[in-house]
Amino acid sequence: MKREIGWDAISHDPRSVVTVGTFDGVHCGHRAIIEYLQERAEAQDGPSTLVSFDPHPRAVVHDEEVPLLTTVAERADLLEGLGLDRFVVIPFSNDFAQLGPKAYVEEVLVDRIGAQEITVGYDHRFGKGRAGDVEDLREFGEQHGFSVDVIPPQEVDHDVVSSSTIRSLLLTEGSIEQANARLGRPYRLSGLVSRGQGRGRELGYPTANLALEDARKLTPKRGVYATMVVLPNGNRRGGMMNIGRRPTFDEMDVTVEVHLLDYEGDLYGATLSVEFLQRLRAEQKFESATALAAQLSEDEERCRTVIRTQA
Repeated sequence: MKREIGWDAISHDPRSVVTVGTFDGVHCGHRAIIEYLQERAEAQDGPSTLVSFDPHPRAVVHDEEVPLLTTVAERADLLEGLGLDRFVVIPFSNDFAQLGPKAYVEEVLVDRIGAQEITVGYDHRFGKGRAGDVEDLREFGEQHGFSVDVIPPQEVDHDVVSSSTIRSLLLTEGSIEQANARLGRPYRLSGLVSRGQGRGRELGYPTANLALEDARKLTPKRGVYATMVVLPNGNRRGGMMNIGRRPTFDEMDVTVEVHLLDYEGDLYGATLSVEFLQRLRAEQKFESATALAAQLSEDEERCRTVIRTQA
């Protein structure tokens, strides 16, 4: 897959069959669009081309913090795994946001990228103020010689799949299993193992403290989670993750740390990827370190049960 990230990397290919959107999460709804895009690209004998943006448009236009389900690198890896031919990332800026619908289509999709056909979701909007819609796109297609295909909404459990819904499930509710069903895979965090205060080791549960690769990446609701951990060599281990402030010790900084089950070794400086399976419980303050250790023992048993049934 060609990765064309940034204006200088973008090439013009007049055979391109294009879809456009942030595609944060590359969730089940996105994959339906991508599968159709690939079918059309094969029929048109052109490269399947996905155009995305970074940073998230809402972060620029509305100065809004948008926690990412996938970093650009994660998005690229997922798309390559799906067999996409070409991944284009446009740097989204205030200047870019001022392009009207017509100028955006002509200058970017036609002249810069080379679209011969465009596939979009049913609710696709584009251009300054999101003023352009599917009917506008069809009109521009008639003017510039590209065709337009529209994909209907995709549902899971009778709910339309969207990145915003998945963010809410993870961040507000901690509903991992519902989020995973919409993603079509376990939600994942990756980070570099850094040194912590050794609280877990003192309790009999040594943890790897993770410094996340991208500060914009969404961290699920605080609590304890059953996880699978992917080691640098590709091996997998069950893990029990804690996201929180360690209230038993009156700490204020939120940490992301994972205890690897049945593992011994030095992981400092290594990059780990953690796949979330289920939220076990909320963050809780205990009367003593002894009481916390007892709870962690119970958490471990539940964690092992989840891993046996889900991993």
